[in-house]
Amino acid sequence: MTPDVHPAAAGAHLPIFITPPGGTDVLFNVMALFLVVVLLLVGNFYLRLHSLPEQMAHGASKVQLQLVGVLALLALFTHNHLFWVAALLLALVPVPDFSRPLFSMAASLERLAAGAAAAPPAGPPSADPPPTDPPARPPAAPAAGPAVAAASTPAPAGGAVPPADPAGG
Repeated sequence: MTPDVHPAAAGAHLPIFITPPGGTDVLFNVMALFLVVVLLLVGNFYLRLHSLPEQMAHGASKVQLQLVGVLALLALFTHNHLFWVAALLLALVPVPDFSRPLFSMAASLERLAAGAAAAPPAGPPSADPPPTDPPARPPAAPAAGPAVAAASTPAPAGGAVPPADPAGG
């Protein structure tokens, strides 16, 4: 049973994309599949293009990478291309590291300050010799009580301990 063609139709020379009633529209199915594939490819390209500045700034400092990431996300969600261009330029231009020289200077100053506190101040040489300190005297021995005096006396040669004097003298 073949479907009848309408008498006003062009006859037996109908194009292939016209389907008979109740038939499957092959062209529609092919175009739907093509549209889904193209949409996925264009979306993938779009997301890769938006992540390009982040990939370029990956080897940079942490602060620069975070700034580029924020600008790229702003460009993605606002569709404002100026953010993406700014992210791309920031990723291309290396930002100088200002903190490392400052930390190095601070460490050097700490070492100089520690060395200056331990050493006498270096000044221009003068004609007079620097004053010398008087020789240091040995510290005075503390006043020893009877218990300290007894403890500091040497033990006899035989190893016996002498009896303690009950009078404390």
